[in-house]
Amino acid sequence: MIVGVDGSPSSLAAVDAAAREAALRGARLRIVHAYSRPADLDPMVHGVLAQAEQRAREDAPGLEVDRTVASGETLTVLRSESRQAVLTVVGGRGRSGVGDLLLGSTAVQLAAHGHGPLLVVRGRAEPEGPVLLAVDGSPTGNAAAEFAFAEAGLRGVPLVALHVWNTWSEPTPYEGHADPMSVVVDLDRLAERHQRLLAEAVAPWRDAFPGVAVELRAERGRVRHTLLEASRTAQLVVAGARGRGGFTGMLLGSVSQALLYHADCPVTVVRGEE
Repeated sequence: MIVGVDGSPSSLAAVDAAAREAALRGARLRIVHAYSRPADLDPMVHGVLAQAEQRAREDAPGLEVDRTVASGETLTVLRSESRQAVLTVVGGRGRSGVGDLLLGSTAVQLAAHGHGPLLVVRGRAEPEGPVLLAVDGSPTGNAAAEFAFAEAGLRGVPLVALHVWNTWSEPTPYEGHADPMSVVVDLDRLAERHQRLLAEAVAPWRDAFPGVAVELRAERGRVRHTLLEASRTAQLVVAGARGRGGFTGMLLGSVSQALLYHADCPVTVVRGEE
């Protein structure tokens, strides 16, 4: 497991979260700092990195911790390090003080192009509640579902599987040359279909993780708004990198980006198999 550290308070909070995650998994934690100017190196090595290592050991006594410093652009270094990591952890704000700018240039691209799951530590301090899984019914959502169930099991908390739907995202519900204006949407039938989609999406993982209590929620509404509201009572949100409406050329699905920028708790983005 790796955690990126740049000296910001947010990155030190990421160290705390990474130490806890590593302890849950029985994994080793590597603290990583990337530098582009030699002048930045000494203060990090002798100050912040030592502080980060001490925090990790205090958060998880007995945890195996090491640290590494690499020359290069942050995204490039973390992407390379993530190849061997079960989980990569970063903070939601950086040293620049403009958190959204740093997040847009590093975490979003790392979520889209890194290797393995990415945990972005953001939102309220010490969040409590269930693990929240954003279910979209896409094939790439399988990896996110598996991760969410495993995480809920490790943390000993319930899992809320939330699928949000609305009529304007539905395929055109008519065939042939019928007048589309004459079509009446059967909301009850749509609701039943999305409830089935939700149940089918999590069924394999309910069987694989029988000890995890699961709440299924299929709700009609605005997808991003509903998920962000649900994040207020969750301790972690898990989402796939791309959803049903994703395009191959996109860096990251719009819902995942919204969660990374605005969720009220940490967010893990899980990439499916390429």
